[in-house]
Amino acid sequence: MTYIENIFVCIVAPLLVAMICMGKRYYRFFIFSIAGMGACILSAYINTFFARIYNADLFNITTEIAPVVEEIIKLLPLLFFLLIFEPKPKEIESAVLILATSFATFENICYLTQNGAAELPFLLIRGFGTGAMHVIGGAITGCGLVYIWKRGWLKIAGTAGLLCAAINFHAIYNLLIAHGSITQYIAYSTPIFVLIVGFMVRRLIRTKQFSSIKLEI
Repeated sequence: MTYIENIFVCIVAPLLVAMICMGKRYYRFFIFSIAGMGACILSAYINTFFARIYNADLFNITTEIAPVVEEIIKLLPLLFFLLIFEPKPKEIESAVLILATSFATFENICYLTQNGAAELPFLLIRGFGTGAMHVIGGAITGCGLVYIWKRGWLKIAGTAGLLCAAINFHAIYNLLIAHGSITQYIAYSTPIFVLIVGFMVRRLIRTKQFSSIKLEI
């Protein structure tokens, strides 16, 4: 039996100490880190709840229940941040990244406690793949919200559409992993490839924007 709440407490305790010592300037980083891990543990409880209600097996939990629950729970702290504090786009992007990576980190820790840490090559691939998948899912909703929340008529429908896109990406990832054999390695490598391509495209766009500004000057 894995006591994930005990693991959560042991990880959060030093983070709270560091947050108090480092001062208000870094509060947001630590709060979102804790919120991301809290979202992961809450998702685990809700996944278990729905699995018992529907008497679902591991395959159905992984491919049908978990993607919906995890993406919705992961979005809630970001929505709270948007509604209460009205942050700038850069602040939203950093919040999404911290939430997604802390969620993935806690998920990997729970996986290690359940399955052991003997196979380092596989764990490296899985660690990077899971981290990239959660970051992409967070980026789909978070970066999309930066755009649609500037347009009032798009807020509700746009948020639902972005959430559905993130859920579908997550579900496809989990489905490929559940298939096993070589397919799961394709699943682990796909988010990493998508993340690298996305980073390169974003950097290219920013370079072009910077060059156009210099030409105007």
